[in-house]
Amino acid sequence: MQKAQASSRIKTYYELTKPKIWYLLVFTAFGAALTASNLYHIPISPATWGLMIFGVAAGSAAANTLTNYHDRDIDAIMERTKNRPIPSGRISPPEKARDFGLVLAGISLACAFALSYTVGFWNGVWAGIFMAFGLANNVLVYSHALKRRSRTNIILGGFCGGAPAMIGYAAVTLTGIWDLGLVMAGLVFIWIPMHIWALTLHFKDDYNKVNVPMLTAVQSEKTSARVIAISTLVMVLFSVVPFFLTTQSGQPVMKEIYLYTAIASGALMLLLSFWVIVKPTEKASWMLFKFSSPYLSVLFIALMVDSGFR
Repeated sequence: MQKAQASSRIKTYYELTKPKIWYLLVFTAFGAALTASNLYHIPISPATWGLMIFGVAAGSAAANTLTNYHDRDIDAIMERTKNRPIPSGRISPPEKARDFGLVLAGISLACAFALSYTVGFWNGVWAGIFMAFGLANNVLVYSHALKRRSRTNIILGGFCGGAPAMIGYAAVTLTGIWDLGLVMAGLVFIWIPMHIWALTLHFKDDYNKVNVPMLTAVQSEKTSARVIAISTLVMVLFSVVPFFLTTQSGQPVMKEIYLYTAIASGALMLLLSFWVIVKPTEKASWMLFKFSSPYLSVLFIALMVDSGFR
């Protein structure tokens, strides 16, 4: 009986961390690290892999947990979120969730700064800075300051999405981190609004019910569809930037494998966003939302594969 209760409690706290979100963010960190390793022929030790992956997972889970704690009042009202662990009463009192999130945040920062011992001093310092920035931007800027006040919430509060890629890159090298590393982080940052706006258009009634001014929830469906299409176009155009970057030796960072993948996957995303313009319905926006996560994964897979042929 006690074992069953313990197992149920673990599953509940695991659900609280929104694993589908941090799985993807950990993957971007993994992709950035492997790409940097391939390009600069730098081996990654098991200790570095462990600290980087576990640190990013803990940091992303911490941010999700703390935002869940802060949003527990509106989550209890929205149909999409009312069965989450806190509003459903499966974690009570809610302060348990807050404390759990703070512990995860502490672990993530410790893991990031500990990279100083497995890679290099400044690698760990920068990884820790990126981790702290990601946590602060997500929890303080997005959730506390902007989410309920401004339709720019997911833009100004979306910088945190690029932090895992920067941490993954810093876990390998600082060479090129402000070129390719920043571009990889930019892929995630620019992807976030398109991804979230497609979701909020699908659930706009929920957001309006709790007065959260997500852009595609407060605008008309036609305007929202255009905003989503424009953000998708910006994402697709930005996705080819890695092809035009060069290393310090003048060699291209990426070649045709990445370019063709970015063009093909981007064309599909543009078709889906065009569908949203032609028919701005919940079904169309939901389809775009569902395809957007695999799209980002495909870009990072292409980066890893292309860099592997060096």
